[in-house]
Amino acid sequence: MNHDTTRYEAPTRRDYLTYGGAVAGGGLLAGCTGSAGESTTTPAPDSTTTTTQEDEPYSVTLAPAGTVEFDQPPESVFTILVHHTDMVVALGHGDALNAMYSPANFEGNYDKILERLDGVSVDWADLYNSWNPDKEIVYELDSDVHLADPAYVSTMDAWDTADVEEVRTGVAPWFGNALSRNHSEPPADWADQYQYYTLWEIFEQVAEVFQERARYDALSEVKADLDATIAANVPSNDERPRTARVMMSPDLDSIWVFHMDGPGFIRSHTRPFGVDDVLADIPESDTIGLEALVEADPEVILIENAFARANDWRAQKQNLRDDPVASEISAVKNNRVYPLSARYGGPIMNFFQLEMVAKELYPDRFGAWPDYTGGPYPEFPADEQLFDRRRVADIINGEFEA
Repeated sequence: MNHDTTRYEAPTRRDYLTYGGAVAGGGLLAGCTGSAGESTTTPAPDSTTTTTQEDEPYSVTLAPAGTVEFDQPPESVFTILVHHTDMVVALGHGDALNAMYSPANFEGNYDKILERLDGVSVDWADLYNSWNPDKEIVYELDSDVHLADPAYVSTMDAWDTADVEEVRTGVAPWFGNALSRNHSEPPADWADQYQYYTLWEIFEQVAEVFQERARYDALSEVKADLDATIAANVPSNDERPRTARVMMSPDLDSIWVFHMDGPGFIRSHTRPFGVDDVLADIPESDTIGLEALVEADPEVILIENAFARANDWRAQKQNLRDDPVASEISAVKNNRVYPLSARYGGPIMNFFQLEMVAKELYPDRFGAWPDYTGGPYPEFPADEQLFDRRRVADIINGEFEA
């Protein structure tokens, strides 16, 4: 791959963004270290904010990028994975977004939940689809920050560590963490400084980038209340349903396995409920046949990405009922097959998915999830809402008291 950047006329970078790491011997030497083999979440790194007056520099640290220094919050933000995109929106900076992976796909998920947050929206149409991004377009976008995991980007087909470093020095720094979603092993160039975080630990550092500590703290309070509500109402082990979390084609020919428990924020909306995962012994993302699902006989089936694709969802449910094999599954017999939304969501999606799963698993404790056939996220009476939508919307819109 040609790493010559002379064809670009972009400046080295705006004066107000600098970075504290460097590439040496093929590996990025950052100001934050961690073991790639850790299976538990490590504490969030310290962030340093020194903004005692306008335009005074401040620095924020997140592995694997290291420490990044800013003079002011970024006004143009490149993202790839949706958990970072979600964070930007949650902090009230959705207008700064210029890119994300598959905007049209995630529009199907997010518009349905943002319908319940008055005044919160995203203009998806103009966002660049940044999966395996074209480097020339990255230069053209000229973002203030690339809110993406540089280790993850280096594994994409058109990228390697040298490309990542070129963009860091020639355009703007990277700042993000993606492999924490599943505690995946980082590429060799990044193994020495990789670290795993929870979703909200990453969000905390992103909030520091945007100097939005008050918004983060306020949303964290809502999250703490939601967590406490769930913890106080989840029944004892013997009352928890045997559950399967899968993704399936409408014709039921392909069934992919996903786990309810385990490390990583991909499970942050299912792990708190402590159910018996009937497919826990099958490697994640492996495919199984319908007979295997019948043999496991879950009492509840949660279907990934069904919330966004109403036509597929309706076909899946009907085909499960009509199929002579599938109809023998306890979850199908008892009409306990439910949709899930995006596995990779950020804090906004996390609020709604936690409520969704609580109602699907424990309707007697949290109120029932309706027979959803499409459209916006269901509207629940105030006493059946597990978190305050108005409060969340006001925080995102900046209409709240810290």
